[in-house]
Amino acid sequence: MASKTLKLSPLNALDAAAECLRTLSHPLRLRMVQMLLQEEFTVGELAEACEIPSHMASEHLGKMKDRGLLSAERRGRNIYYGIAEPGLAGIVQCVERRFG
Repeated sequence: MASKTLKLSPLNALDAAAECLRTLSHPLRLRMVQMLLQEEFTVGELAEACEIPSHMASEHLGKMKDRGLLSAERRGRNIYYGIAEPGLAGIVQCVERRFG
């Protein structure tokens, strides 16, 4: 049998990918990312769309921001969140294709 040359990512890169996927593995975080891929939103707007209190939305957003997935910009009294990791679009597209 001829040996095949497999294209494999380094384990440290896969470890980082797994950490990213763990961070996203919550339905509310996925909902927030879906929204943020379309436009920027405040904590209050994201909380309302997810039907949760603002403090809970802030915790989810903070976790994703700390992992480098989201950006945050203060404008007056509001903080607007946006996507910092462009690869999130592909992940969400995969989820949407598979699960609707």
